[in-house]
Amino acid sequence: MAVKFFLLGLIFLTCSGAFASDDPSPLQDFCVADLKAPVLVNGYVCKDPKLVIAEDFYTSGLHLERNISDSCGSGSDSISVIQVPGLNTLGISMGRVDLDSWGVIAPHYHPRASEIITVLQGTIETGFVTSNPENRLICKVLKKGDVFVIPKGLVHFQRNIGNGHAVALTAFNSQNRGVVTVGNAVFGSKPSISSDLLAKSFQVDENVIHQLQAKF
Repeated sequence: MAVKFFLLGLIFLTCSGAFASDDPSPLQDFCVADLKAPVLVNGYVCKDPKLVIAEDFYTSGLHLERNISDSCGSGSDSISVIQVPGLNTLGISMGRVDLDSWGVIAPHYHPRASEIITVLQGTIETGFVTSNPENRLICKVLKKGDVFVIPKGLVHFQRNIGNGHAVALTAFNSQNRGVVTVGNAVFGSKPSISSDLLAKSFQVDENVIHQLQAKF
């Protein structure tokens, strides 16, 4: 049943005008990405259609539990144009999220896509924050079969609030959604953002910034 909800949500995400993809539209039946092409374009150059095979539209293993090795207690896999070259110009991608008990997907945003998430196992808290000046948190606890939509470009998160393992599927209206994790971007940039600038921005002592930068 949860998978049915997810598929309905994916159809809505890709067909609704409110969630229309910003990716380039195809001008032919398909444009399988040639990931080795030296030419740089917005997206990927098309592979010769005569050389296209079924494996260009295929991947497997979405049923397998992801490796959870980070300090946040989470693991995720993306199924984008990199994994499935046939997604090129189609404006969709998806992924799987695994969370240990009380594990989190740290606050982040997708610069090129809205997101729809459905829970397959466990209980997951998810939410997003609206833009300035309101910065309102819109949050919901999801159980198996529940679906939640996250608008494009807004900071959001996921957290397993149950005692067991949690699993969710995600879908995006872009072949390459992009991910910007807030902590990594602010405190782990290379080269580093000036610590005195960050201290003034966050209204904390500069030593606090140094401690945060050391973690990223």
